[in-house]
Amino acid sequence: MLTLDHFLVQWGDWELTADFTVPPGAKVGVLGPSGSGKSTLLAAIAGFQPLNAGRILWNGDDITDLPPVARPVAILFQDNNLFPHLTAAENVGLGLRPDLKLDKAQKAAVDEALQRVGLEGFDARKPGQLSGGQAARVALARALLRKKPLMLLDEPFGALGPALRAEMLALVDDLVRETGATLLMVSHEPADARAVADSVILVAEGRAHPPVPTADLFANPPEALRDYLGG
Repeated sequence: MLTLDHFLVQWGDWELTADFTVPPGAKVGVLGPSGSGKSTLLAAIAGFQPLNAGRILWNGDDITDLPPVARPVAILFQDNNLFPHLTAAENVGLGLRPDLKLDKAQKAAVDEALQRVGLEGFDARKPGQLSGGQAARVALARALLRKKPLMLLDEPFGALGPALRAEMLALVDDLVRETGATLLMVSHEPADARAVADSVILVAEGRAHPPVPTADLFANPPEALRDYLGG
């Protein structure tokens, strides 16, 4: 269970507040206008953005001051964060050991993760030899290999076409169902939340609002969401 307790991030006159709980195993979309703080919310949960006030708790344990590597979090960024000089297998292997000194069992785990995301036989290719969808799958395989109970997606599939993005979202849905991970997914596409998320956090006007069931939110959208949707 993820809890944001009187959460505050502040830059000058800009601020983002949050005060809510996400139940274990939930699949939550994060929607809101550009610049509202969606990526900041995920960065703070992952430990890359310090809080000005409040706490972040996981299953009741305070993780506010833990470094990113010590948090129960795997995060996929918009650019997939792949190293161009490393192969697909090596990029995935970073999820296990930053020095890439993998033993036989760990190498087998890397192969299994690549196979799970449909990239069997692509282990020796470098990012420059991969399509956008294949690169996104490598990043997803690395996150999967880390076996963290909280997965954060900061719009890693935003540059993909609609069909490929839908395919990747379906794969994410399958993986979180299999692992029981809690998912928070930033997207600029409301259809993504409809497809995957069982609830939605609306980020608008300086606040990340508590999760609301997806169907309920779109059936009766608040004014901030209507403005965002253009309706």
